[in-house]
Parts: sequence; structure tokens; C-alpha cells
Amino acid sequence: MYMRLVGLLRPHWVAFLGSVLCVGLSTAFALIVPQLLAWVVDVGVRNGRAMDLIIAASAILGVSILRGLAAYGQGYLSQAVSNLVAYDLRNSIYSHLQHLSFSFHDEAETGNLMSRMTVDIEAVRNFYLLAFLRAIIALATFGAVTVILLVLDWQLALVTLISVPLLLFLSNRVAHRLRPLWAAVQSGSGDLGTIMQESLSGVRVVKSFAREDFEIDKFGRTNYSLRELNMAAMRTSAWNQPLMILVLNVVTVMVIWVGGAAVINQRISLGTLFAVTQYVLVLATPVRTFGFMVTWFMRGYSGAERLFTILDTVSTIQDAPDAQVLEQVKGRVRFEHVSFAYGTGEEVLHDITVDAQPGQVTALLGPTGAGKSTILNLLPRFYDVKEGAVTIDGLDIRKATLSSLRRHIGFVLQDVFLFNATLRDNIAYGIEDATEEQIINAAKMARLHDFALGLPDGYDTWVGERGVTLSGGQKQRVAIARTLLLDPRILVLDDATSSVDMETEYLIQQALDAVMQGRTTFVVASRLRTVKNADQIMVLEKGHIVEHGNHEALLALGGAYTRLYDLQLREQEEFEARMSESQTDWEVVS
Repeated sequence: MYMRLVGLLRPHWVAFLGSVLCVGLSTAFALIVPQLLAWVVDVGVRNGRAMDLIIAASAILGVSILRGLAAYGQGYLSQAVSNLVAYDLRNSIYSHLQHLSFSFHDEAETGNLMSRMTVDIEAVRNFYLLAFLRAIIALATFGAVTVILLVLDWQLALVTLISVPLLLFLSNRVAHRLRPLWAAVQSGSGDLGTIMQESLSGVRVVKSFAREDFEIDKFGRTNYSLRELNMAAMRTSAWNQPLMILVLNVVTVMVIWVGGAAVINQRISLGTLFAVTQYVLVLATPVRTFGFMVTWFMRGYSGAERLFTILDTVSTIQDAPDAQVLEQVKGRVRFEHVSFAYGTGEEVLHDITVDAQPGQVTALLGPTGAGKSTILNLLPRFYDVKEGAVTIDGLDIRKATLSSLRRHIGFVLQDVFLFNATLRDNIAYGIEDATEEQIINAAKMARLHDFALGLPDGYDTWVGERGVTLSGGQKQRVAIARTLLLDPRILVLDDATSSVDMETEYLIQQALDAVMQGRTTFVVASRLRTVKNADQIMVLEKGHIVEHGNHEALLALGGAYTRLYDLQLREQEEFEARMSESQTDWEVVS
């Protein structure tokens, strides 16, 4: 995991090497100061010459300035590197999420994914800044001080180096305990994000059922668990730093004791002892931050683990190596003995065969859970069939590129999603370079133009998050306009007029009747007009096609279609007949 994290530095190796160079220079300048102090004690103080003291003070000042400049470069470049890596990670993960198949998003929680894009990436960013580069500083300092101490006096060096195995033991023990704690913290942050996302997105439902207190309590319990995990991690981390400083202070006492005896016996000079104690103090800086580094090493590890889990997920829907670009599509669609199951679950479609010719309207009818929407989801390869094949103009859609396949299929779904943008942007979403004329024509066909002109800013009016400022019928007409602008050869209408009133549905149906001319259309219908005008109707039950034909032929059978017609559609027909009679009577009276 750490090797993969280090590998992310490759595109920014110049800035990284620059920060490492600054680390080396800063460390080198820091190690010069004790030598200058030793010279002051052994030469300047002993000889009593003021000039020597002035030279030494000037040298220390100059070295300190150079060290400050190196520290500035180290700080700036390390921040730059960590932010550049975080920037790359955000782009990579977001791009990867956009290309993952529906099966991944069916199981993934939005709040958890958002937590990974924010909390986990921040943990990885701080890994470089507060752990990895500081570890380099610590290693450089320990290595350089070890060499200098061995040169000054090997006995005092050995006394100082006693601390190394103790520090390593303490760090390893703390790291072993921190890793699962921080993994739990990262996961808890994702759970908290999921609760926030659900409750805020569903705020209308929460308020409708007066469940504010319930949601507050649910959030509070999860937040409390996250707080306790954080506190446990902090308690474990907090013990590390004092223990390390205690070890270093004990070593300092031992150095003064052993070194003092050596000075008394005139084996070493007082300046040497002074320099050694100063080097021990130099070691105190990385030691004081060692516990902090261990914490961010573990947090970075946990964050990287969750991020790489996403990046390592392979989309189940991909372009074949020899995938063809669909340039022109006539629109003949065939489902050839198709069977399908979600994941490893039971089959929800069984031996489905459909032949839709260009210009035909194919209606799918059946009870909830019969498999109507599943059939429509197979056409643009939101999912792949388990058995059989779906073809367009004789080409298996698995042999076509996804982008070109979906460019020829237009969707109008029952659950309309609008972006927090202007009305114009939502209509033109599928066409990057759509002209004003094209947008207005699509809006007129969807019976949306007059409504748009009545808005405060016309087509530049913002519709709010998920189109919250629009009614269900208005959102549906925006979705239809968006699809009309795409001008697809194949239309998929998943109960597209169920959210509108009869008058609006009539207007929209007029537009759809015009645009369906010459196009292959699949429609899940709950309105009589759509069913009666369909060229063929597929009646589904439990994933099987039980009846197939047009309206009159299926009514004549007196089977499943007739039962569904009597339950769902006959009242509509009678209502329309009464309305037609009333209209005729009114005209006669007039």
C-alpha cells in the first residue's frame, strides 16, 4: 500500500526531489550549529578572544538564515506535492466512478463515496505532508547525527543509539493498535456521510412524517460512535509522544553522566560534550513528532486502502477490444432468447425474445416486478445479459462502443433527474454545442416553451437541486425536451407520462407521437392511449413474456392482457368516452 502511495509521486518527481533536497540542506545546516557551539566552547571561551566569538556568532546567524530558506523551500514544495497528488487522486477517482457500471452504483452508498472523495483523500494528502516527508527528515537527521556522534566519540554515540530500538518498538506497538482504529474512523465517517446525504435528500419525506427527532437521534448515535473511535485513536496516539520524549530525556541524562566523567578524566573536551548534548537535542525534534507521524502513517494507510478499493474495481460493462462505432442506425432491435439476473441473484428475465422493427412502438405491460424496466436497462448496456443477445441492426450491442451505442438511444424515465443548473442547461445536457434554435424547438415539441417564457429569467432560470422548483409534469417535459434534442433513432419511455395530468399528458403524447415516427420505441405504459397505439404489446409476468400481439388481438385472447386491461386501463377508456360524449353534446348545444 505504501509503495502505491509513493508511486503517486511519479508525475511530480521534480517538486518532490526539490523538497527532499531542501530537507537535506535544512538538516545539514541544523547539524552545523552544534559544531560551531563546540568550537566556541573549546576555542573562543578558552582563549577569551572577542573576535572568535563574533566570528562564531556571525557563522551561526548565517547558517540559521540558510536553514530558514531551506525550511521555506521544504514547506512550500511539500505542500505543493501533497496538493498535486490529492488533485490527481480526486480526478482519477471521479473519472473512474463515472465509468463504473450500474452494478457498482447499485451497491455503493453515495454518502460513503463522498466521504472517500473528501475525508480519505485529505488523509492521503496529509500522509505526504505530515508523515512521509517528516519520516525522511527523521531518517536524515538520525543518520547524520549517528555518523557525527561516531566521529566525535563512539562511546557517547553508543549511549545515544540505545534509544533507537526502544523508539522503534514503541512506534511499532502504537502503529499496530492505531491501524484498525483509523480504519474504523474512516468507515464511520462514510456512514455519517450516508446518513446526512439520505436525510437531507429526503427532507420532504422526513418533514411529511414528522420524523425530525428520529433523524436527529440516528445521526447523533452515529456521530457519537465516530467521536468515541476518534477519541480512542487520540488516546492511543497521545501515549506515544510522551514515552518517546521520556526515552530521549533518559538518554540525555546518560550522555551527560558518561560524558561528564569523560571530560573529568580528560578523555574528551568540554566542547565535544556540549556538541553531543546539542545533537541529542537535535534528535528531540523528530522524536517529538514521531507519534504524530505514526498517526498520519496509519490514517494515510486506511484512506489509501479505501481509495484504491475504488480504483481497483473493474467495471463489468466495458468496450470490447474490437468494439465498433455505431455511425448510422436504422433501428431494428432484437432481444434473442435473453435471460438476466442481477449479480449472483435469481434470474429476473427468462428467455425473452422481442423483434422491434424501425418505426414500431413496442409497449411493455405487466405488474410491478415483472421485468419491464429491466428489459429497457439491457438495451443501452446498463447491464449485460447472462444468456442470449441484444442486437441493433443485426450487431450484438456488446460489439459496439458504449458511447456510440448510447448516443442513438434516448431515455425519458419516470424518475426524472434534473441538475442544479438553468433550464437551458438541463435541456441541452446531451448536446454540448446545441444552438438556441434547437433548444427552443425541442422545448416547443415538449410543450415547454410557453412555460419557459413565463419564468422570471426564461430559459436562464435556475431549476434548483433535482429540479425542486418545478412540478412533476414540468420536470417530465424538461426530460422529454432533453431527449428530443438528442434526436435518437431509438426511444425508451419508461412510464414517461405517469407524473402528469390528463391535459398535459395529451399534449406530451402529441409531441411523442410526432417524434416516434420512423423511430424504434420501447415504452412502459400505464396510459390507455400509449397501449392502444402500440404496434406490438409484450405482456410480462415474473420475467416471462406470456402474451404478445396488438391491442385488439390480445383483448380477443381474454387472457393476462385482458385482466391487466380491466384492472388498469378500462376505467381510462370509459372516462375518455364520457369526456368525448360531453364534448359532442356541448358542440351540439353550441
